[in-house]
Amino acid sequence: MSSTTPMFQVKPVCGGDIKIDLPTCMYKLPNVHAQQQESSCSSEHALQNREVDPAIKALEARQDEILRKLYELKAAVEGLAKTVTTPDADLDVTFSSGFSSQSSTMLKGSTDLDTLLGKDLGALRDIVINANPAQPPITLLVLHSLLCQHYQVLSTVHVHSSVSSVSPQLLSCLGPRHPDSYARHLFQLGFTLIWKEVPKLEMKFSVRNMCPIQGEANVARFLFKLLAPYPSDPAVATLVDSWVDTAFFQLAEGSAKERAAVLRALNSALGRSPWLAGPEFSLADIACYCCVLQSGSAPSAPANVQRWIESCGNLGHFSPAKLLLQ
Repeated sequence: MSSTTPMFQVKPVCGGDIKIDLPTCMYKLPNVHAQQQESSCSSEHALQNREVDPAIKALEARQDEILRKLYELKAAVEGLAKTVTTPDADLDVTFSSGFSSQSSTMLKGSTDLDTLLGKDLGALRDIVINANPAQPPITLLVLHSLLCQHYQVLSTVHVHSSVSSVSPQLLSCLGPRHPDSYARHLFQLGFTLIWKEVPKLEMKFSVRNMCPIQGEANVARFLFKLLAPYPSDPAVATLVDSWVDTAFFQLAEGSAKERAAVLRALNSALGRSPWLAGPEFSLADIACYCCVLQSGSAPSAPANVQRWIESCGNLGHFSPAKLLLQ
């Protein structure tokens, strides 16, 4: 049985004769042909006299400003990309420092970053060092201080997730945060120290072009060459390398008997010249001085070594090492 009667009835809320005006176009634009006659005449006059419209001049100036900002942004992004592509991108705590205000160094000669490291336009050259906080690289802190006197260095300290905690002295070992640290393109060199649980100190400069450098002695040689060239005399250069190896393998890691033998050798060498490699201050003095202090051998050192330790301390280059060893 079916029924055509509806169950519910609703009265109409409006009449069926309502008319709605619909637009004939989706967008409306002003008529470009309906401009004032005066502006048209002035534009034709400017074109006939080869004059540039002021609106075009303003547009060109705005474009130049945008291009300048884009170039600065490109330089900053390329610099950041170097750090992000390293295996040490998982950083937890960050502290920064910048330029050093110490006195001029005794190092002779000059170096060019483009010659030593290759041209790298638009990006900051980043030196990334992984170091164990149980064995702070005192020599590298001294070399960092010297680098800040020669170049505009953006210095940062990070703590890797493999390290649970680091002392405040290690977090601030590269100095205070520089006010322009956000603008990487203003600096020539990036010096990044990462406190990480590593068996041996490791430095990475160019992830794509070179293998990591391991060992504090080898990293110290790399950094010192950014400050001054090695002696041109092969005998003197070999003497410098020999003292650097002696400092790290016998003074820093050797037994008490080995340290005593090194102190006697230092005393003999310093009796013939004011510095270990001759009349000029070199990496040999930096490495041996730091290792003598770190090993605790300074109080028992012979007379010539005591005089040399005082001379090194008067230079002012070793302030970071002294602060960290206190």
